[in-house]
Amino acid sequence: MAEVVLHWMTSEFGNAGSRTHDWGTRAKRCVQQARELLAGQLNATASELIFTSGATESNNIALLGLAPHGESQARRHIISSTIEHKAVLEPLEHLASRGFEVDLISPGPSGRVSVEAVRERLRDDTLLVSLMHVNNETGVIQPVAELAELLRDTPTYLHVDAAQGFGKLTQDLKAPIDMISISGHKVGGPKGIGTLLIRRRGRDTVPLTPLMYGGGQERKLRPGTLPVPLVAGLAKAAEIFEKEHQLWWDQAATFRARLVEALGKTQVRFHGDQDHVVPHILNLSFKGVDAEALIVRLKELVAVATGSACTSASYTPSHVLRSMGLPEDVASNGLRLSWFPDQVQDLDMDELVNEISAFQEEASYFA
Repeated sequence: MAEVVLHWMTSEFGNAGSRTHDWGTRAKRCVQQARELLAGQLNATASELIFTSGATESNNIALLGLAPHGESQARRHIISSTIEHKAVLEPLEHLASRGFEVDLISPGPSGRVSVEAVRERLRDDTLLVSLMHVNNETGVIQPVAELAELLRDTPTYLHVDAAQGFGKLTQDLKAPIDMISISGHKVGGPKGIGTLLIRRRGRDTVPLTPLMYGGGQERKLRPGTLPVPLVAGLAKAAEIFEKEHQLWWDQAATFRARLVEALGKTQVRFHGDQDHVVPHILNLSFKGVDAEALIVRLKELVAVATGSACTSASYTPSHVLRSMGLPEDVASNGLRLSWFPDQVQDLDMDELVNEISAFQEEASYFA
């Protein structure tokens, strides 16, 4: 993947928006091929996909861009969940300040929002349902494909933040979901590139209003010069991930099973419905242990966080774990483990468990 990025940064530095010379033509062709590949993985057409800087920007375009249509149609009711990423929750807070009614579903200890809970909240003025595909902290898979089937014959649009799910559970995303947000680095692509899929309903497209102005790029929804090297890198990473998906899944699941078995020797609590999780994310807490102190203890062995990278700088309890109804001391000390299989081959599982057990004994002694 890196070689592809480097090639389009050095050997081919054409602007995909330039149509009067060969360098621009080749860059434009590269972008179009990337668009076709990524859209094809989602059972969509290339014209339905725009490039962004990542899922955060895609989420903002989807949520804020739909607002003017909702206001014009007097449809200001939005359904989402309390476990969404801040890149969804904060735009929704902004819409609430503009008069929208944001209805947030709490999933309970399972961490999984039910289709029935959404169905019960649907109203004639429901503009949008926004639900993430895979929770970034717990790894719990949400029923987005089922929701798509529920909403496909209604005027309510469905937006899915698929930052964690694209590449891992792409089959779910082939369902008739109206808008899908993706980040490239979640499949090993470059940081700073992503996409928003805007799927048509027959001949109709989602009526989005642009958030920025200044160019006609990306269907006028995302003006600015396209970063051709990043686009090419994202496409290459997605292509590789698709080809190696089964191997990745099997290896990630094997490591997870080993890790869960080893951690069984400690006083551990796993969070979320373990029957509906991706194989590369595990959220847990250890009885009587301060998470931040344990992170420091383990820093020479593993890189662990108390939440997602976007929130790990904050020492407040995880909003995801709190909204699942977990006790305050548990929500405050949840740890998020995630891995690519090739990153954990050399991990000494016995040493990790011994360090955790020793730390628990020390914490119990001084309690």
